[in-house]
Amino acid sequence: MLLPCPLCPLTAAKIAGLQAIVLLLLTLLIKARIQIKAASALGLFLLAVQTLVFLAASGALGLAAIAAGAFALNRRQPQPA
Repeated sequence: MLLPCPLCPLTAAKIAGLQAIVLLLLTLLIKARIQIKAASALGLFLLAVQTLVFLAASGALGLAAIAAGAFALNRRQPQPA
């Protein structure tokens, strides 16, 4: 890539090109920041869902274990004295 000659005068085309490049870069920067925030929000949402599913599953398994234990205790035959 050729570097612009510092002695060459700035023309309207060069200024318009620079403005277009700056506008494009700012647009890409804003887009990237929005995508980062959206991905972060999505990640937090998925983490919360995963945590709630895990807590619900472990709670259900705990209740099933307690119910099985109570059922087993009630099903035992009384021993004759």
